[in-house]
Amino acid sequence: MIYFDHAATTPLDERVLEAMLPYLKEDFGNPSSVHGSGREARNAIERAREKVADTLRADPREIVFTSGGTESVNAVHKGAAWSFRDRVRHIIISAVEHSCVLECCNWLAHQGFSVTQVPPDSEGRVDPREVQKAVRKGETGLISIMAANNEVGTLQPFREIGQMAREQGILFHMDAVQAYGKVPIDVQADHVDFLSVSGHKIYGPKGTGFYYQRKGVELVPLVHGGGQERERRGGTENVAAIVGLGAAAKLICGDTSEKGRLRSLTDMFFDELKKAFPDARINGPQRSDLRVPGILNITLPGLGGESLVHSLDAKGFALSSGAACAAGAAPPSHVLLAMGRTPKEARQGLRLSFGHSTTGDQVRKLLEALPEVARSLRMMSSFLDDDETPGKKNV
Repeated sequence: MIYFDHAATTPLDERVLEAMLPYLKEDFGNPSSVHGSGREARNAIERAREKVADTLRADPREIVFTSGGTESVNAVHKGAAWSFRDRVRHIIISAVEHSCVLECCNWLAHQGFSVTQVPPDSEGRVDPREVQKAVRKGETGLISIMAANNEVGTLQPFREIGQMAREQGILFHMDAVQAYGKVPIDVQADHVDFLSVSGHKIYGPKGTGFYYQRKGVELVPLVHGGGQERERRGGTENVAAIVGLGAAAKLICGDTSEKGRLRSLTDMFFDELKKAFPDARINGPQRSDLRVPGILNITLPGLGGESLVHSLDAKGFALSSGAACAAGAAPPSHVLLAMGRTPKEARQGLRLSFGHSTTGDQVRKLLEALPEVARSLRMMSSFLDDDETPGKKNV
């Protein structure tokens, strides 16, 4: 299997696994215990917290460990909403946010909050001026905009939006799941109040993540329990996973050369793809420096994204259509729809996401396989169309 789906999940880095192993074996103590084994577990968690904080220019006390990006998003949105519900009840998000943000805000809308979705332009970028227009003076309590889109890779102007929010006294949350470790993020300079990250997107273990909560900003806890995480997230901590998350954060944020390599690979792929498919299109910014390194969403007109995914899977390539699967047919991508694509076009997106293990040779193998796959799918489509011609007798 040649893997081009790093935006969905990344393989566990061997160095991360090595850091975790002692806490899966001999150093298994409960971090809330006062004996030596418990103290070692507690110290390991706090060392990981410091590593994560250093990557964001944050105070370690502002980092809260969770089970991943979805829990972090829910903790921030619901916790913030509950903290200001007696004063303001309006939330602003973009129309291209991850489904966990959309679903969380949909739930809040049923609890009496008002949610405004700001549409993007045709490349998936949200205009800070449009966010500003959506602000309701004295009513807006939270603005939540992702740093980089998970389907098309578009980088958002999060610093400008954060500054605008700070100047107006509105809380600002950044979903950094796809951007963390790939583009510079500084919670001070970017005027961030909350930020969410998932461990399995950065070569860490699944089921890990964290959120940043700026000092002095209130959140009502989502999970109550024994007072862990300074009473912000109850429950016995997953020590080994947290250690792994800290190791992964330090590794990915310390690798400055990988970003340029990934951009070069996506540029090379699309340049070569155009030779075989002159009508191929990029969904998202045409310039790779306006996309998060490693993500490229394309359309090969006349070919469905899901069909390409299944056909390429049969040939040993793992890619994504960028749209969540449903029973029966996949729904059109809400991101591509928001960018102005028709429902048919929104089903044609094919997402490639490169990572540490991706090589130029692997990219060339995919380029060699695509024309044959496309021919087969077009022949099948033509056969089905002919077979369904009105008046034709089917045997």
